[in-house]
Amino acid sequence: MYSFSPKLRLTSIILIIAGLVLFAAGYFINKSYDQASVEHMMEAVHSSGHTAPTHSSETVGPQDHSAHLEHAMMQVANQPLAALHLVAVFFFAASCCVLFFYSIQHAAHAGWSIIITRVMEAIASFIPWVGAVLLIIMVLNVMHIGHLFHWMDPSLVDPNSPNFDVLTLEKSKFLNVGWYVFRNILYVAGASFFAWKLRSQSKKVDQTKDRRDYQMLYRWAVGYIVFFGFASVGWAWDWLMSIDHHWYSTMYVWYAMVSCLASAIALIILVSVYLKRKGFLPEFNDNHLHDLGKFLFATSMLWTYTWFCQFMLYWYANVPEEVNYFFGRFEHYKETFLPMLLLNFVVPLLVMVSSSIKRNYKVVTIMAVVVIIGHIVDYFNMVMPGTVGPYWRNAAVLMLVIGAVVFFVGLFIFVVMTMLTKLKLIPTGNPFLHESKIYEYPF
Repeated sequence: MYSFSPKLRLTSIILIIAGLVLFAAGYFINKSYDQASVEHMMEAVHSSGHTAPTHSSETVGPQDHSAHLEHAMMQVANQPLAALHLVAVFFFAASCCVLFFYSIQHAAHAGWSIIITRVMEAIASFIPWVGAVLLIIMVLNVMHIGHLFHWMDPSLVDPNSPNFDVLTLEKSKFLNVGWYVFRNILYVAGASFFAWKLRSQSKKVDQTKDRRDYQMLYRWAVGYIVFFGFASVGWAWDWLMSIDHHWYSTMYVWYAMVSCLASAIALIILVSVYLKRKGFLPEFNDNHLHDLGKFLFATSMLWTYTWFCQFMLYWYANVPEEVNYFFGRFEHYKETFLPMLLLNFVVPLLVMVSSSIKRNYKVVTIMAVVVIIGHIVDYFNMVMPGTVGPYWRNAAVLMLVIGAVVFFVGLFIFVVMTMLTKLKLIPTGNPFLHESKIYEYPF
């Protein structure tokens, strides 16, 4: 059995508190921005010569100074909720992707990964925690306390309003508050249920060692794969793509999912290597690390493929409604948009292409951290341009984002490691356990 060390527990609590303090500091700095401050921010943006919109709402409705100022005030006010939203969606999706990877292993009757079964179950236990945060964010937006989703503005579907937007009206069959609330609850409740059910069924297999119970584990794993296939598409639309509801992309859901799938593999690596180093998981060896390293490398390359395909097709077509998505990021997010390719593509390609490197614990662990940071930056680029626009180069946003990341990292450590203390690290009832113990990569 794993024992949660007091030192690591204290570290997680310190991270939670530090994250809350940083976020609170950023929140109060944000609230200190008055109309004059926002006007200065607008002048700074306009003086740079960059005028590409970061959200389609900037091209709809009145275009006078007062309308632009009102929009800028709302974007600046969005900073705290946007920072919390991007990190919460990232960790929720990454945790769900861990459970997806876990379910694929059972559905494929894979033997090599049985050793890390409990690691994946523990990471999946984080789903309801971060899901609760997402539901709180949902409530704040529905009550118009937050304004991350422009389509929730009722004036956009009112033909008598100067803000009327025919495209929003056409999409209102899907993008409406009631249907949105139902889907949010479905995502969180459904994923939380499967995380609990799969963990419970896995523990039952350990107790009974009955092949019929293992067959039920297989069936529930297949069920989650189906659920995840539909839900991951839905939450990519709802939580990310609908931030700018004028924009279309058939690649987006794959791009968003693969980003978190790479991060999910990285999380599995970090927890598994930690347990190995502390002597709690001696069965985890170079061969298991090598396979996880392969998946980390492969998903990083797959993410690059989806990113480039989406960019190339839209850039080549040069349709204004589509290419503005990239123009706004090139002009206002040049420090994060293209440089993230270094973390998510160039570094993994140069470092992890060698098979021998994938057996190096230190290098693979460092690469796992690099990939997680890179994809948090990726989610930053997905969320912030459409919610806070060009007004992100200030102390408030820096403290809010770092505070949210530190808080969720601390909470993740606390929840996952606490769950590991309640589980047998070796699933003794799994019929493929012996295969996993003697697994050896043949090349």
